[in-house]
Amino acid sequence: MDTKNLLVELFVEELPPKALKKIGDAFAQILQASLKAQGLSSADSVLTQFASPRRLGLHLTQVAEQADDKQVMQKLMPASVGLTADGKATPALLKKLSALGANESAVADLKRESDGKTEVLFFNSIVTGITLTDGLQKALEETLAKLPIPKVMGYQLADGWETVNFVRPAHGLIALYGADVINVSVLGLKAGNTTHGHRFEAGIDPVYIRDADSYAKQIATEGAVIASFAERRAEIVRQLAAAASEAGSNLTPIEDEDLLDEVTGLVERPNVLIGQFEEAFLAVPQECLILTMKANQKYFPLLDTQGNLSNKFLIVSNIRPTDASLVIGGNERVVRPRLADAKFFFDQDRKKTLTSRVAGLDKVVYHNKLGTQGERIARVRAIAQAIASKLGIDAQQADTAAQLAKADLLTDMVGEFPELQGIMGRYYALHDGLAANVADAIEDHYKPRFAGDTLPRNPVGMVVALADKLETLVGLFSIGQIPTGDKDPFALRRHALGVIRMLIEGKFDLGINELIAAAEQPFNKLATEHRAALLTFIFDRLANTLREQGYSAQEIDAVLTLQPQKLVDVASRLAAVRAFAALPEAPALAAANKRVGNILKKVEGEVTAQVDPALLKEAAEIALNQTLMTVKPQADAAFAHGDYAASLQALAALKTPVDAFFESVMVNADDAALRNNRLGLLATLHHAMNQVADISKLAA
Repeated sequence: MDTKNLLVELFVEELPPKALKKIGDAFAQILQASLKAQGLSSADSVLTQFASPRRLGLHLTQVAEQADDKQVMQKLMPASVGLTADGKATPALLKKLSALGANESAVADLKRESDGKTEVLFFNSIVTGITLTDGLQKALEETLAKLPIPKVMGYQLADGWETVNFVRPAHGLIALYGADVINVSVLGLKAGNTTHGHRFEAGIDPVYIRDADSYAKQIATEGAVIASFAERRAEIVRQLAAAASEAGSNLTPIEDEDLLDEVTGLVERPNVLIGQFEEAFLAVPQECLILTMKANQKYFPLLDTQGNLSNKFLIVSNIRPTDASLVIGGNERVVRPRLADAKFFFDQDRKKTLTSRVAGLDKVVYHNKLGTQGERIARVRAIAQAIASKLGIDAQQADTAAQLAKADLLTDMVGEFPELQGIMGRYYALHDGLAANVADAIEDHYKPRFAGDTLPRNPVGMVVALADKLETLVGLFSIGQIPTGDKDPFALRRHALGVIRMLIEGKFDLGINELIAAAEQPFNKLATEHRAALLTFIFDRLANTLREQGYSAQEIDAVLTLQPQKLVDVASRLAAVRAFAALPEAPALAAANKRVGNILKKVEGEVTAQVDPALLKEAAEIALNQTLMTVKPQADAAFAHGDYAASLQALAALKTPVDAFFESVMVNADDAALRNNRLGLLATLHHAMNQVADISKLAA
């Protein structure tokens, strides 16, 4: 079929910059998918996306003017309903055919097929392919309905009567098929071939688009707009690097992908300029200056090769005047009060010690069921002291850091920039003359804050971070605030992952039950179901992490089913399971272990893992017991030394006697003494086989 290229552009008022990339991607991709689903484009069609502050659009190659006709087999009704006993059409069938544009003459061509329950009539018809006009209209409506718009606004159309809803008021629509305008309309707009370029720098206005293929060039040359989000972003990156090099050979712009996306959503014709501020402001912690420049002004701070902030920054302007000094000067005047505010906050905050602020936390509500931040800090201190004593870490330093960890929440700087909590606490602690370990721990107790974040830099920080996260987990689980589905308002998944990472990467020889017990002490102890739910929650997070690291579901299940207490051992247990699974004896032993487990589950009461040799009658049970007496001490000794691979591999010697046992020994003997002794033998076997991992999980 003949095809041409298609252009669609929706011209709007300034779109929300943080959402522009997501909205632009969705607009183009949903529209393309709809056209493809209707048979108007194909897998060979090439998509080009456009998204700028004032436009959403796409260019799509190889679009058909009309989709191909297609054969449709339509289910009508059961044959017993549609046909009389002599095979003639019933009124119900005739009515159905009429609705499909057919008459009684079509009855002879109906197909009769079984749907598994009864014989059904099917009508085979040719459906005319949809036209591009109708298909694009449908696609546009679907697209606008599905856009990930953060907040919809209602506005009146030009007639003053009709109200429509969209992310921002829309003022123009282009729909070109080659050079021809397609007669479609959305949001009260009829498609045409005109648009508007840059607000201030367009060469002409309006811009008349000649055809679909000339759009990108025309909007750039006549409209002074880089319409492609990706091209505009790449141009900003290029200009940032060039401007940084011009500002100083050792300077580079700060890396911030979110800021880069946001700035790309703010400008249509980027022009990077160099600004600077007084060096005196560099006496303020650079995190404060960087944050105010990025968050409030959307500037890119410049750092030297050591990562220290310079007094120069980059401005991404939306205009390109011949003389940029006024633009630069204006931005420098704007940023100066922001930096002065930061300096004022910093100077004022240092007039009070962190210790003097602690009492104020008693007036800050943490959670209506868990009390104030002051009460929370008391719990964190108790947990931190317990953990520090278990690990042999300075409990006094851990207690001091825990006591002061949240004090900076009451400072002016953190009140203005909540993102700086912890960071400012460290600066103020150093100013107060506290030990570097304590100051670092105050900042680091929030870590790891996200996937890939660094861990606390010293043992005191690790202790306080563990205490803080465990207090949050235990406290919220104790009141039933357990995450469900995607909802996790208190970031408990992140807290659990932080605990897991610190225990494993910090190589802490602590049991998870031991930690939870320490965290429970400041509370009324966790209800049994809440403690079990918390343990399951932590091990589920660990399982997800291990899957991402490439371990199989079977390997993970085998190890984590036992809920090993020391998470630092999990990696070596997994390695041991993987090595064991490669042994030729592994499949048979895994199957046998599963069988043993099933037998023991069916026994009422607890089976004691004890064997009376005098009650062993069959040769196979005697042989199994003798092998166990040799293998179990070897496996136990290796397990005790943490050599999990050797512990599991010692089990290989059990394959032959275990196979023989199940072939010739009746476990459920009539004689109760014999039966209980054999169950004791199986319980001993089961214990030996399931210290490192539940190897039954490896059974096919």
